[in-house]
Amino acid sequence: MESKKINIMNRSYLVAFGLTLFSFLLVAKLFHIQFSEGDKYREIALKRNLKKDILQPSRGNIFSDDGSILATSMARYEVRWDAAVPSKAMYLNYKDGLVDGLSEILNIQKKSISIKLDKAVRDQNRYLLIARGLTYSEQKEIKQLPLFERPSYSGGLIIEHKMMREHPLGKMAERTVGRIIAEQKGSFKRVGLEGAFSQYLEGEAGQRLKQKIAGGQWKPINDVNEKEPTEGYNVHTTMNINIQDIAHSALLEQMEQFKADHGTVVVMETQTGKIKAIANLGKTKVDTYFEKLNYAVGEAHEPGSTFKLMAMVAALDDKVIDENSIISTGNGELTFFRKYKVRDSKKGGYGKITAAKVFEVSSNTGMVKIIHDNYSKNPKKFVNRLYNMGINKPLGLPIYGEGKPKIPHPDDKEDWDQLDLPWMAYGYGVSLTPLQTLTFYNAIANNGEMVKPRFIEKIESFGQSPDQTFGKIILNPSVCSKSTVDKVKKMMFNVVDKKWGTAHNIKDKDLSLAGKTGTCQVDYNKKDLEVQYVATFVGYFPAEEPKYSCIVVIHKPDKKLGYYGSTVAAPVFKKIAKKIYNDLPKTIHVQLEQIHQLSSKKNNIITTKGIIPDLKGMTLMEALPILEPMGLKVEIKGKGKVRKQSPKAGASFKINQKITLELLKEF
Repeated sequence: MESKKINIMNRSYLVAFGLTLFSFLLVAKLFHIQFSEGDKYREIALKRNLKKDILQPSRGNIFSDDGSILATSMARYEVRWDAAVPSKAMYLNYKDGLVDGLSEILNIQKKSISIKLDKAVRDQNRYLLIARGLTYSEQKEIKQLPLFERPSYSGGLIIEHKMMREHPLGKMAERTVGRIIAEQKGSFKRVGLEGAFSQYLEGEAGQRLKQKIAGGQWKPINDVNEKEPTEGYNVHTTMNINIQDIAHSALLEQMEQFKADHGTVVVMETQTGKIKAIANLGKTKVDTYFEKLNYAVGEAHEPGSTFKLMAMVAALDDKVIDENSIISTGNGELTFFRKYKVRDSKKGGYGKITAAKVFEVSSNTGMVKIIHDNYSKNPKKFVNRLYNMGINKPLGLPIYGEGKPKIPHPDDKEDWDQLDLPWMAYGYGVSLTPLQTLTFYNAIANNGEMVKPRFIEKIESFGQSPDQTFGKIILNPSVCSKSTVDKVKKMMFNVVDKKWGTAHNIKDKDLSLAGKTGTCQVDYNKKDLEVQYVATFVGYFPAEEPKYSCIVVIHKPDKKLGYYGSTVAAPVFKKIAKKIYNDLPKTIHVQLEQIHQLSSKKNNIITTKGIIPDLKGMTLMEALPILEPMGLKVEIKGKGKVRKQSPKAGASFKINQKITLELLKEF
């Protein structure tokens, strides 16, 4: 009995000792956690109850040259509902008013909304989508609806807002203005000016802390590390919305008429390189057109006859010919290596003609003879001349995806054969983007100075740092001699002006045009594909004092309707040039004697001091003697008789005020 008691006591002591030891170890562990690992576990606890909320900045605006918005950021709201928050009784009490309100705001049938809400309540959906893409006023109206007007922890309303990109011009210049496209794994595809200048536009994100509270909700808390977002800088482009509209509309009309696959138009300011318009249209599966790709910047292709300008400049500058050199086009056909043929569009050829006329009628055989006969023994001399012009180098545009020019060189044995030289003479075996081609033509219009195409005027930094301005960049101060410039300018003028010129069909009596047509075969080396064409016209206007250069490229028009550069592309150029020219301010020089001769005519109209007279139906020579003594500055648009005036007749005026007269040939 005594031994049993002793065993029990021993066991009790052992248990007590064990419990004491466990308690000691537990206290030691707690002590260790508290003082040695306390910071670690406190941090873990905080992480579970605190989170960083990223505050997205407002992206900067993109403006046209007159301050019109091309791209801007607008707040858009997403409305969701936690159906588990309100009680069933509360929901049923507010349901009818909620359904009525949502139906009116969202323009959705009441029955559809009712079914959706009831299902969410049954399923205890914690994140039901009500609507997305709402404006501020729309989401504000929703917040005032029955049930949703209650605090979120009671009514369950969840509102999230995002900054969305809006383009007031719609589809016009969409690829040039660009966008940022989210791709897989958090990467982004950057397109157009949005992508090129994203570092300025995107701003800097802010952050704040949120704490988890009852009901799984997150509440913002004040924190010393809180940082407000910094909005992005504004980017001012060189684009002109009126010229853009003109270019887009003219291209679209022609694309639809000729059922073409895709096309592009670029308008550039001659002296500065400022891009005033750039339109890119591609055909959809349903035969409509939209801005599919930036063909002007990214699509390098064989230019065809528009490359004859580069070849002619090289030959003239090397003095292997002059503009009056006689070139025999033979019967309009040349053969190389017994099977490769070069043909003229005119059957039978042009006979013996000057080098200048070779260019003006766009004789393939004549151009090939000029280059092949003078450079076949030393093709490197010809290609090096092209390289010296700078046409073998990319323009270095800020917009991503510029196509690479291809001008084969005799030193590159893998990429050169004996056919390359004659083929290059008329624009085959080489590749240029439309913008690269235009840049060279613009250099000729600019008396030899090649300027870099420019899309941006300035970046507006809101006083945080000096605004960044982007001035003229000269790529090549002189692509050729002044005498060569003068010679090829005359040739390009004759292309339009002379009856034999390939673009004589676009000659205009009021506006002088200069340029070159191009008609290039595509898929000609693929036996299983039907040969298609690229129609091009590139030039400048007015011919005597170039203000703008322009290129029109239209791919794969319906051959039954037409495919030559003269009939497909050139009319687009003329339409654009005419509309732009009519909007240009005109300076009219009037001799003093002419004013005196017409001074008597001003007595035929009764003028009241301080009042604009009615000038409708008057010629310019009749209107000027009336306006100038009144101290008005006169701006003239068009030619002919006064069709419209601004300010209108009867309006009061001040000294040195501008009056605009719109003239029309047939009034």
